[in-house]
Order: sequence, then C-alpha cells, then structure tokens
Amino acid sequence: MSRDEIPPGTLHLLILKTLARAEPGALHGFEIAEAILRLSEVLQVEEGSLYPALQRMLIKGWIQGQWGVTADNRRARYYRLTAAGRKQLETELARYARVQTAIGKVIHAQ
Repeated sequence: MSRDEIPPGTLHLLILKTLARAEPGALHGFEIAEAILRLSEVLQVEEGSLYPALQRMLIKGWIQGQWGVTADNRRARYYRLTAAGRKQLETELARYARVQTAIGKVIHAQ
C-alpha cells in the first residue's frame, strides 16, 4: 500500500488527537507516528516533520515531555497533553471541520 504525506496544516491536529486518545498514558515519538499510520492506513509521518512539530508544541505548552525507557530498553521522550493542548485540540478540530465543510461545498457545487 502506498503512503501519503500529511496534508499541510494538519500535523499538530493529528499529534494532539493521537495523544488525547492515549490519555492518561503517554507516547514517545515513534509510537505517535505508528498510531497515525495504523489508524489512517496511509499517512506516513516522517521523523523530519514529527520531531520539530513536537518541539514546537512543547514550546507552546500544548504537550509536556518526560524522558523514559521503551519496552526494548531504549531512551525515549514520552509526550502527553497539557490543559492548553486539550484546548488547542478543540480549536484545531473546529478549524478542520470548517475547512472540510468549505472544501466539500466547492467539490460538490453544481
């Protein structure tokens, strides 16, 4: 099956939603990318996009990170949503719904 790129402007939304789904637990970067691919079946999150996005989200206070050890004994940073991240997720979901509706109107217009 071919893999598709993440549509511009949706990576933060996908990460936030993936972390919300994992609550109250936390996920490391590879688990986030893996969950997005597994659920979407086609969206491949590249490391070169994922880790800078996670860093931006840490700076904005949407997520927090804590170092830990994976099941195979590797050091990894585990991420979880903050209250600000849950609020941002709501904002991102509303924006996505508006854009999706607008695109649908254009596509389905006679």
